[in-house]
Amino acid sequence: MQTKYLIIGSSHAGLTAAEEIRVHDAGGSLTMLTMEDCLPYSPTILPYIVEGKVEEKLIYLRDEKYFQEKNINFLKGKKVVNIDAKASKVSLADGSEIAYEKLLVATGGNPTVPPVPGLKEANYLVLQTMEDARKINEVAKNAKHAVVMGTGLVGMHAAEALGKKGLQVELIRGRRRAVLPNYFDSDAGKLIHQVFLDNGINCDLDKHVKEVESANGKSKVVLDSGEALETDLLVVGTGVKPRIDFLGDSGIQADKGILVDNMMKTSVENVWAAGDVAQAADFYGKEKVLTGILPDASDQGKIAGLDMAGDKAVNLAFDEIGGQAALSYRGGVSMNTFNFYGNKSFSVGLSLANEEDGYEIDTMSLPTSCMYQKLVFDGDFLVGAVGINVTLDPGILVNIIRLKIDLKDKKAEFASNPLDMSRRIMWDSWRGAINTAG
Repeated sequence: MQTKYLIIGSSHAGLTAAEEIRVHDAGGSLTMLTMEDCLPYSPTILPYIVEGKVEEKLIYLRDEKYFQEKNINFLKGKKVVNIDAKASKVSLADGSEIAYEKLLVATGGNPTVPPVPGLKEANYLVLQTMEDARKINEVAKNAKHAVVMGTGLVGMHAAEALGKKGLQVELIRGRRRAVLPNYFDSDAGKLIHQVFLDNGINCDLDKHVKEVESANGKSKVVLDSGEALETDLLVVGTGVKPRIDFLGDSGIQADKGILVDNMMKTSVENVWAAGDVAQAADFYGKEKVLTGILPDASDQGKIAGLDMAGDKAVNLAFDEIGGQAALSYRGGVSMNTFNFYGNKSFSVGLSLANEEDGYEIDTMSLPTSCMYQKLVFDGDFLVGAVGINVTLDPGILVNIIRLKIDLKDKKAEFASNPLDMSRRIMWDSWRGAINTAG
């Protein structure tokens, strides 16, 4: 099989790239692969599938008609096992091959499994794909007790979903004695932790897993305290890493993920990468980083698709105004949202920064109302924020950070009334009535 454009992966990065390709090249053959057996969906929806909050048939991002109308050859159940960059072709697990002119790798991530003795031999489950969600639901039908390893986003979501199914849930932290330590500072984390305790999730942050034993289809999780938890359902949610095991000797350079430039090009001329698999520019520094968030995946996919299509008219138009930078990726600014038990929280930018790092921090905390707000300033510039049950819009905050809007004498007012001020600031920036350094 031969195709002009080949996209491996069908979530946000891959879909946005395909959209952009079709804007600039309506007729070039375009093939999209997914290793799953279903239509494209957002991985963020999986906990709600486990919880039973939404039906699987209602969550797909595109239907079959869409791919027909866009003339996209969408192939399910096709797992890539090798890329031969010299020959410009990929090998699939079923033994077939696909030759391409231009390739986008948007394969997302694989769950990581911590080196806990006995864990790899246990009947554990993860929550990364639709099939994973289906397996958890199947086991949960006859389960009364669950152990969830990991207090990151996946682990916390899984614990809440299983608790709402009526299971007794034991949530065990990973390496760090905190919940959501990559996104929320200790004050915010404590509020979130307390809500889980109040809703019946057992989560003693002083304990962690020492080893796992398996017998008769069940797992026994032994904690460092000596306590042993026999469980019907063991879920591991301790992290995700880019799925790049198929790169082999392709020559595509990788570090933690696939290294890309600001047009999402890899070290191989006709190969691009985008989304969770791409290690790209950091907004705050010179090192390339993995962001693993949905907005960045969409941004990167759009840029990759535009560059792959190579529309000369578009490129020339931007070149005339010196705007190649306007087309390119300007670096990731993290933005994570976490909804739990009717509460809403978010973290953006340098959310973990503190005064010891040289930043100015403004906080508001109302623990009895489960409300928390943290704004991080670097001089007169907003660089990070955290919110729990506040009215701030994280998307607007990210834009203020990205545009490097100089708050100057507005900073005090911004800290005291950030919702109204952020809206006014963005309106002024759109009108050109405010200075930006971005």
